[in-house]
Amino acid sequence: MAFNDLLQQLGGIGRFQQIQVTLLLLPMLLMASHNTLQNFTAAIPTHHCRPPAEANLSKEGEAWLPRDRQGQPESCLQFTSPQQGPPFPNGTETDGVGATEPCTNGWIYDNSTFPSTIVTEWDLVCSHRVLRQLAQSLYMVGVLLGAIVFGHLADRLGRRKVLILNYLQIAVTGICAAFAPNFPIYCAFRLLSGMSIAGIILNSMTLNVEWMPIHTRAHVGTLIGYAYSLGQFLLAGVAYAVPHWRQLQLVVSVPFFAVFIYSWFFIESARWYSSSGRLDLTLRALQKVARINGKQEEGAKLNMEVLRASLQKELTMGKVQASAMELLRCPTLRRLFLCLSMLWFATSFAYYGLVMDLQGFGVSIYLIQVIFGAVDLPAKLVSFLVINSLGRRPAQMASLLLAGICILVNGMMPRDQSIVRTSLAVLGKGCLASSFNCIFLYTGEVYPTMIRQTGLGMGSMTARLGSIVSPLVSMTSELYPTLPLFIYGTIPVAASAVVVLLPETMGQPLPDTVQDIKNRRGKPKRQQQEQQKQMIPLQASAQEKNG
Repeated sequence: MAFNDLLQQLGGIGRFQQIQVTLLLLPMLLMASHNTLQNFTAAIPTHHCRPPAEANLSKEGEAWLPRDRQGQPESCLQFTSPQQGPPFPNGTETDGVGATEPCTNGWIYDNSTFPSTIVTEWDLVCSHRVLRQLAQSLYMVGVLLGAIVFGHLADRLGRRKVLILNYLQIAVTGICAAFAPNFPIYCAFRLLSGMSIAGIILNSMTLNVEWMPIHTRAHVGTLIGYAYSLGQFLLAGVAYAVPHWRQLQLVVSVPFFAVFIYSWFFIESARWYSSSGRLDLTLRALQKVARINGKQEEGAKLNMEVLRASLQKELTMGKVQASAMELLRCPTLRRLFLCLSMLWFATSFAYYGLVMDLQGFGVSIYLIQVIFGAVDLPAKLVSFLVINSLGRRPAQMASLLLAGICILVNGMMPRDQSIVRTSLAVLGKGCLASSFNCIFLYTGEVYPTMIRQTGLGMGSMTARLGSIVSPLVSMTSELYPTLPLFIYGTIPVAASAVVVLLPETMGQPLPDTVQDIKNRRGKPKRQQQEQQKQMIPLQASAQEKNG
């Protein structure tokens, strides 16, 4: 309780906490924009083969275009020679007359909804359609790599330094992607953007949590979740106003330059300083926060002796630097890592599987984006109430279990019950959004300070594995149409049982060492009482100094 008591005596939720949390939340509004940006920048408009250059007249051009069953021009086929009679429904004829071939002169796109996308610019259709998915897959690979790299670097170098680097990286790579001259370069910059996005999400959560008192951590986690959800509304509006993909890419990237500039004023986590054995920097950071909060007197009472006495536990760690391998070597951390990895994987796996299934709405893509964001708002409010009242474990278990049940029931519903199936899918998506909200907070509270950021990074890595595997499962629909839904539903239901193996963290101080985690299993109330007895109040220390 030592560090939490220090925060309370230096203002609790003071001016500093309010300003820094707000400044960290603002860029989170654009996180959803980058994660789902290709819904708009890589949209596939209606298209058909471009007739030969000599076919100038519209009627002559149509003579080259076979029709599908709905009477629309085929997207990827053209006649080998112009047809004078009515076009054949399937684009072929048994006599050999009306034989078709792939488009040889490019494509003509319907630009009424999407004037410009990477699909229309680089012809990512027909045989090249897989390249469109490749761009998004490489972005997710970047998020995976960023979770590993920047999670580890943040435990080594500090949260603030890595966060500043990530803001600059997303601004530069996002703008470079907007000016990419070809598709391979575009994919490379999207991968680098994904890496920085992972670092921003992880470090924003950790820096917020480590500067907030115990009773406010759930509030901060919920605010971050709502900022992400509101970003989905923002993306829908911006994409509608800026339909050209290069301009849209610029609009969601340029603001990060402003974030990069003001991020230099962030204050590094004093908890990370102390766990790294840098007591002088810990004292300086706490005194700066005291001045901002208007607690100059309490800040003046702080000195090296008071910190050594109050933060004895943190200092006993010395300058220990835990690596990712420590998550597997230490039995206590290994149990946490395996359990949390299953939760991260199941949440992301089912979430992206369900989002892919929701693409079947027969409405505007902009409206779909708004619906996705709207579902999150009540779901995360309920999640926050459960997290704050019943605890992290009930919230995590209920969100995964309910999501899995919704998906399984969806798979058993008749295909013609579209309204019921859509409602179940939306409810399941909301539960998975709540699960994401909870798992971020839960992971940050379970791991000790010495390896917290690395643990968050590894959790995010397993989530990205889930998002990569999820599209592959959809291929099982070739065997049985609803088989993917049964798989998507079974995984979160099974993972919800793992929650019982994890400790409850509501109202508990953030652990700094592995020993703190072991102490949680015993008698937490007694442990807190003993820690409180060992606390040296700032006022008493000042009196002893003056005496």
